[in-house]
Amino acid sequence: MLNDIATHTAPSLPELLDAWRRLREEQPQLRARDLAARLGVSEAELVASRCGDSVTRLQGPWAELIHALPVLGRVMVLTRNESCVHEKKGSFRNIEIGGAMGVVLDEAIDLRLFLRHWVFGFAVREESRGRWLRSLQFFDGDGRAVHKVYLTEHSRADEWAGLIGRFAAPVQSPLLELADVEDPLPRRRGDEAVDVASLREHWRRLRDPHDFFAMLKKHEVTRTQALRLAGDEFARRVGDGAMRTVLERAATTGLPIMVFVGSPGVVQIHTGPVHDIKTVGPWLNVLDEDFNLHLREDHIAESWVVRKPSPEGQVTSLELYDAHGGQIAQCFGKRKPGTPELADWRALAESLPGAEVSHG
Repeated sequence: MLNDIATHTAPSLPELLDAWRRLREEQPQLRARDLAARLGVSEAELVASRCGDSVTRLQGPWAELIHALPVLGRVMVLTRNESCVHEKKGSFRNIEIGGAMGVVLDEAIDLRLFLRHWVFGFAVREESRGRWLRSLQFFDGDGRAVHKVYLTEHSRADEWAGLIGRFAAPVQSPLLELADVEDPLPRRRGDEAVDVASLREHWRRLRDPHDFFAMLKKHEVTRTQALRLAGDEFARRVGDGAMRTVLERAATTGLPIMVFVGSPGVVQIHTGPVHDIKTVGPWLNVLDEDFNLHLREDHIAESWVVRKPSPEGQVTSLELYDAHGGQIAQCFGKRKPGTPELADWRALAESLPGAEVSHG
């Protein structure tokens, strides 16, 4: 539709809005990210185009806004990447932010925040499938969504107007100036340039799984490259149906798990059991009351069971990657700092069948 225009010239705001309205009517099931892609613009540009109508442009400081979110009470938070959507209901509590990094550590809402990727913010009111939704939406400098906060039927809706008025930008411009965002992945060496023995020894000496990224940077390897080179002591490739197996077995046995999904600006975590697992087309879904997960299984190019040292012993994860080596999601057994991982989780992870090797 609008892609034909976009290949020749940037669409005008009226053209963009008209095309957006038509596409929403024709395909109401499309998510916002997919709508924007169909229209040839970023999601942030599409949201900004409605400023002054159903959208209010916000300004920071974002840390101050996040500290104000407890006034809304129970909300739904959403973090996604190209292949996975993570939705969790709860309240903002136990917020700690220092500089460009922070955490939210409520029992339900568990977030790791990287605020240098929070560039644009908007308050949005829109109709979706017969309901009016109110949300706060935040985007990176290139227009990708990094986090969204939705009011629920249990939110303190009377606090909404005051919060938006406090953080509304003085100029409600519908135009955005986008910029390229630096690739957060470490610089990659070719396999032949990697000192594999040194990489393995560094991995062996890790004392905290959070030090893993620093190890990748030091050796200039990507995550999937490190998993492949490290060998079976540390990582084992498994079949790409592994996440489905984990979710279904966890639902059957009641095993509590942790599911991590990240955007450039947020890592969002579910901790606890899962119950209602359903597949619709390419989507593998968890459809629980307070936790929803929507995973595109056809985007999974590599699945790995990964073992990292910690002061409490081995920590085992299931990690999913796309065709570009980007991490889609991670899964662990429920674990608090200072406690060993669950034996039942480790047994489940180690029981996952290996990936079939193609011989061409």
